Amino acid sequence: MEKADAKTETIRNDNNRIIMKIAITSTGNSCDDKLDSRFGRCSYFAIYDTENKKISFIPNPNKEVEEGAGPASVSLIKSLNIKKVISEEFGFKIKSLMIEAIYK
Repeated sequence: MEKADAKTETIRNDNNRIIMKIAITSTGNSCDDKLDSRFGRCSYFAIYDTENKKISFIPNPNKEVEEGAGPASVSLIKSLNIKKVISEEFGFKIKSLMIEAIYK
């Protein structure tokens, strides 16, 4: 059974472990690939689910867009209910969007 922590709005399982999904920017679709330094234009997002300890890879549909790759990728992250993102670089505008998307 899952329960919510009122202070942090995190979900915990019966063992009191936090349940969340973590997105990691990746250059490819396997665990052998490297961290992609670009958030908005990364090739793939590796999604790690702490509940089932599985990793899935989704291609970034915003990689080749002319404008707005960062905000569009933030929307994707939000739609997947991601709570943490690991990447090397985030654009200036993206930091505030990311905080709003993940924590609100």
